[in-house]
Amino acid sequence: MKENKPIVVTAENYHQTVDKITDIMVHDIFSPPVASRIYAYSNLAAYQVMRQEDKNLIDFTTKFEELEPIPKANSSANINYKLAALVAKIEIGKKLIFSEDLLTTYRDSLYTEWEETNKDEFNSSKDYGLAVAQHLSSWMDKDNYKETRTMPKYSVYSDDPGRWQPTPPSYMDGIEPHWPKIRPFTLDSASQFKPLPHPEFSLKKGTAFYDELVEVYEIKNEMEKKGDEAEEMKIAQFWDCNPYVSTQRGHLMFATKKITPGGHWMGICKIASKKAELDFAQSSYAYTTTAIALADGFISCWDEKYRSNLVRPETLINKYIDENWKPVLQTPPFPEYSSGHSVVSGAASIVLTRIFGEEFNFEDDTEVKYGLPVRSFTSFSQAANEAAISRLYGGIHYRSAVENGIVQGRNLGNHVVENLNIQPLTY
Repeated sequence: MKENKPIVVTAENYHQTVDKITDIMVHDIFSPPVASRIYAYSNLAAYQVMRQEDKNLIDFTTKFEELEPIPKANSSANINYKLAALVAKIEIGKKLIFSEDLLTTYRDSLYTEWEETNKDEFNSSKDYGLAVAQHLSSWMDKDNYKETRTMPKYSVYSDDPGRWQPTPPSYMDGIEPHWPKIRPFTLDSASQFKPLPHPEFSLKKGTAFYDELVEVYEIKNEMEKKGDEAEEMKIAQFWDCNPYVSTQRGHLMFATKKITPGGHWMGICKIASKKAELDFAQSSYAYTTTAIALADGFISCWDEKYRSNLVRPETLINKYIDENWKPVLQTPPFPEYSSGHSVVSGAASIVLTRIFGEEFNFEDDTEVKYGLPVRSFTSFSQAANEAAISRLYGGIHYRSAVENGIVQGRNLGNHVVENLNIQPLTY
């Protein structure tokens, strides 16, 4: 008779599960805001399970609107909380992605190994993980996401030259115009961290707005003179994080898929967690708090984007300065102000700094799988600054969107830290 052994679940299993969900999101081509929602709910599910084992972890159920405490575990059952946490995480992930079969295949490989090791422990742990997932799913379904799927598309028809217009090469509609209607995690409202206004739109030489427009044009031209080895070019490419880049060859158009900016910061969270040798529960804590900052960051940023509806540099440069000019990066399909990269990078960097410290240096290899080299950073703040300025170098944002956006994100990040009472980890 085969002897049952305790099932061992490690922090590496957590990292692998985050990576798997990220890979599927890349495959399914989720927009940055939608991807942030997937990260937040799936990690929160795992975290809530781990709180049943480690009472030192903060109880987020008291922080979020209408979220009731999760079901209590049966104290007499042989529950492996790490296993149950991954079950809950995967189950929530399955509800939020398109390619459920890919995540199911991954899940079944884990299930088979766990069940063969200890069937009783596996079954009791799985049942508890599924119960938590079901509880959280009911709350998740009330965040207004489903309702926004049937709301009207963004109308782009206007004679106002300062209003956003679809950009080459696909001229896609503005994505997620109703994202500010999504229920936030820690914000009182989507407009709570409204940034300073951008310079007043003007095509008159010498005005602040026109000067910023010309700056975008001239930076690209200077970069071209330096060639592909220009540091600005490397920075722009490293932080591209566009989940859907349309490439046209002749009459054919195809997509190049990449991670979202939120995915990049979740990758940085993984790098930091592994370097600090965080255990399973600590890793869950780091991922969940980072994901919540990202999710609220996109709600805040999208609130401003569709309020200001500002035109992208590419549109104005092509129409008024140089019809053949193209940005280094493909312009994303939504209004310009403020910069999404700047907002979410600022927010995530504040949370990660709170957890790991001010001078946490790391090697960022998140983009290696997309053919880009490793970049080194001395702090999360430095990485956020580089992510923000990359949008100016990439030719897709004005300076104000970058500078005001990262302030917007850092203010939001400080709010998340205070609201959730995020504490440094000792490791």
